[in-house]
Amino acid sequence: MSVESRGGRAQGGRPARADAAELTRLLAPAVGEAGFDLEEVDVRPAGRRRLVRVVVDGDNGVGLDDIAAISETASELLDAADVMGTSPYVLEVTSPGVDRPLTEPRHWRRAVGRLVVAPLTEGGQVEGRVVAADDEAVEIDVVQKRRNKGAGAKGGKSAGPKSAGPGKAGPKAAATETVRRRFGLGELGRGRVQVEFKHPAGTAEGTRSPAEPD
Repeated sequence: MSVESRGGRAQGGRPARADAAELTRLLAPAVGEAGFDLEEVDVRPAGRRRLVRVVVDGDNGVGLDDIAAISETASELLDAADVMGTSPYVLEVTSPGVDRPLTEPRHWRRAVGRLVVAPLTEGGQVEGRVVAADDEAVEIDVVQKRRNKGAGAKGGKSAGPKSAGPGKAGPKAAATETVRRRFGLGELGRGRVQVEFKHPAGTAEGTRSPAEPD
């Protein structure tokens, strides 16, 4: 969700020079005082104006009223500090989209319960459901094929596949199991939340692991 305000024309004759780093230093304390994190500030041309996009987030999400209040505070700070020069601007305060990369401990913490994919620093990638996260590591339920302990055990011969007789079902699909793995934050690259059109049934009370597919 987002709120836009037209901002204004900063007083004084100073040319526009604001950049994202300067605006971050200005806005971050006020956003933090409101109980949220300033995730990103982006400034870009938008016709004859400039678009100032401010992304905020919190452990319990960000409501529309919260965004409206932050937008009002940010607009007052921008005008009072005269960082936008004399050029008009449009201020947009918004919460992160689902495509926001997971790079900080707080991002992983807020992704608990979500299906994610992330590259591994040693190669390959991991995909699964985040079940816990702290400042040092992330626990992910990963669905993988179950190992067949009986096939070829102790050098024995394994029986070949049997043909299904009339009216009988064919070979079953490969069984899977859910393995909970713990990764240090240094082992994970930029994670991404995967879009799910149907949330998995069953939580901690159910028998199905939250990482298993429907």
